[in-house]
Amino acid sequence: MLSAALPYFRLASKLVASLASCDNKNMGNAPQSSSPSVSPTALAKMVEEAAQRIRPFVTETPVEAVPELLPGRGPNLFFKLENLQQTGSFKLRGASNKILSLSPEQAARGVIAASNGNHGLGVAAAARRTGIAAEVYVSSHVSPAKARRIEEYGARIHRAGDDPLDAELAARAAAAQEGKIFISPYNDAEVMAGQGTIAVELLRQLQRVDAIFVAVGGGGLVGGIGAYVKHVSPQTQIVGCWPENSRVLYESMQAGRVLEVPEHPTLSESTAGGLEPGSVTLEICQNVIDRPLMVSEEEILNVMQLVRAARGWLIEGAAAVAVAAFLKHAHEYDGKTVVALICGGNLSPEVQRRLEAGS
Repeated sequence: MLSAALPYFRLASKLVASLASCDNKNMGNAPQSSSPSVSPTALAKMVEEAAQRIRPFVTETPVEAVPELLPGRGPNLFFKLENLQQTGSFKLRGASNKILSLSPEQAARGVIAASNGNHGLGVAAAARRTGIAAEVYVSSHVSPAKARRIEEYGARIHRAGDDPLDAELAARAAAAQEGKIFISPYNDAEVMAGQGTIAVELLRQLQRVDAIFVAVGGGGLVGGIGAYVKHVSPQTQIVGCWPENSRVLYESMQAGRVLEVPEHPTLSESTAGGLEPGSVTLEICQNVIDRPLMVSEEEILNVMQLVRAARGWLIEGAAAVAVAAFLKHAHEYDGKTVVALICGGNLSPEVQRRLEAGS
């Protein structure tokens, strides 16, 4: 949530301290969720496999033209509506692929995740569909409605600490101690491959796509989409979109290594937060993102209001980041077919209040 937009040095220092305090024997036996480095080509093949694997478990979301957002202008703008995915977010795809990739022994032990939002919902729903146990660690600031939704999918909730970082550290420690898989929201090639299945659908639904605008947090979504698109449609431009207030991966890409970057509150809650040291997403995103763009909080809020007025849809701040970045540069795409990914529609009460107040 907004409290997740923490200075990155808190993540680094707490994570190092947590790992140092763990029993080495338990850590050595614990299955790890993050993946070794993977090339874009290898990831593209994983996306193709994931598309077949998760197809019975997810919804093929529609693509819809939205010409009213560009009256009298040249680009052909489409939305890929992952807000209509089960659980209201693309996160179900990555969680499903990860869980379906587990060995029988790993599945029997169950899985652990940490999330106050969409990732927790995705893991809970995927675990329920596949018949395995799931535990989701949340912070004390999780909205009661979101916690209830996670529990309704059958996951066991654990409350830990005052912010999402505390919950993640507690979840990782529990996974290490209990020998269970911790499912990262982005730092896992199988999770990235699941998110990339959006591109498989998209390139089947539209004959031509010149550019795809995707909001970026940890990089799992844009990395999975970009790896597949560059493999089958290399001429399609991948545009990574960040809120100015939360751009750790952007700065890390420029430097070629994970940086400590202070963050500020953002309406784009689901992209907020630091980048895990050694994240598999950094190198992938450096290779597949053609153009990085940033937008302000005012631009994000304006697009959320614009889409609600035009279509009656409540879209997440992260979805508005992608649309706002496109609208800011729409004149550069005259005559092109452009897709903005609507990555989710689950607004927190705080963001919904800000949206109402700004109307």
